[in-house]
Amino acid sequence: MENKKKVIVGLSGGVDSAVSIIRLLDKGYDVEAMFMKNWDSAENNDLLGNPTINDEVCPQEKDYQDALATANKLGIKLTKVDYITEYWDRVFSYFLEEYRNNRTPNPDVFCNKEIKFKTFLETSLKMGADYIAMGHYARVIHEDNHHYLLRGIDDSKDQSYFLSQLSEEQLSHALFPVGDITKKEVRQIALDYELPVATKKDSTGVCFIGERNFKEFLMNYIPANPGNIVDTKGNIVGQHDGVMYYTIGQRHGLGIGGPGEAWFVCGKNALKNELIVGQGEETDLLYANRVIVKKANFINKIPTENDNLTAKFRYRQSDVEVKVKIIDNDTFEVRTLTPTKAITPGQACVIYDHEYCLGGGIIDLVYMNDVLRQY
Repeated sequence: MENKKKVIVGLSGGVDSAVSIIRLLDKGYDVEAMFMKNWDSAENNDLLGNPTINDEVCPQEKDYQDALATANKLGIKLTKVDYITEYWDRVFSYFLEEYRNNRTPNPDVFCNKEIKFKTFLETSLKMGADYIAMGHYARVIHEDNHHYLLRGIDDSKDQSYFLSQLSEEQLSHALFPVGDITKKEVRQIALDYELPVATKKDSTGVCFIGERNFKEFLMNYIPANPGNIVDTKGNIVGQHDGVMYYTIGQRHGLGIGGPGEAWFVCGKNALKNELIVGQGEETDLLYANRVIVKKANFINKIPTENDNLTAKFRYRQSDVEVKVKIIDNDTFEVRTLTPTKAITPGQACVIYDHEYCLGGGIIDLVYMNDVLRQY
């Protein structure tokens, strides 16, 4: 085929990006691959100015070897690129600052915005690519000079939530080759082609940092600041290592025993360095119905108060019916039609119009009936 469109695939060493290559080749694209190295414990410790941090070794070298084996199997050129400094400056520093402010960030959202669909995209365009492709379970429609982000067909794997901070310009160069099939179908294609990663388990944990004890990992970068765990009446019921290590709704790892129902995190008092917990009927303290959202990003359409929309306030959460009011270019308000559980500052609020992901922002303030939650 003459004038083939060139696509560079972000090949992670997993099955989704590997099958993305197969599907693109089947459609006649000229395909290459790049492997992104975004994390290295030793180099990152130097960036922090503390080479003595006792961090675990990230298994990215194994992922690279898997990516190389896949590329060789499919006859695809693979280039390895180093974005360690960019990841630290644009994603991880923000991640740490949010935790220092006692918020719970989602670094995958900004990894997509700043690394995969910015730095990676810029590199790919310089290499002559028309598009980049990732193994995300999402869809994009390129139509009449507009570019729309849609949910993935597989509801259980849909990753449009993590792509909500992308711009229409970034989407204009994006393809999601597995977004219109299910994970089961992806696995079957990989098996049919006898890919070396066909049965490799899905990665979990923080984007590019991998699977590890997350609290211990954070302690490498944010020193412990012990304090009291108090119940909703102010009684001391335990001790914490630092309120930044805990998230709203958390039930495990609190170290509180005794009779009665399980304890859960229902608030934080940063001034007193107290972690507030409740149990049993106090779960109503986790519910809210009004949210102020910052870092507003709407891809194609700015919502109006008359639109019937839904939102997700965390990944894998069921959609919640909402009304959206724009406050300014950076801020919008979301009111839920029913009280919603564990809306957490620092997480992404993502707005949907049925299958279309309109964009979203970062949860800043949380209210119940206009009373500010102490999150």
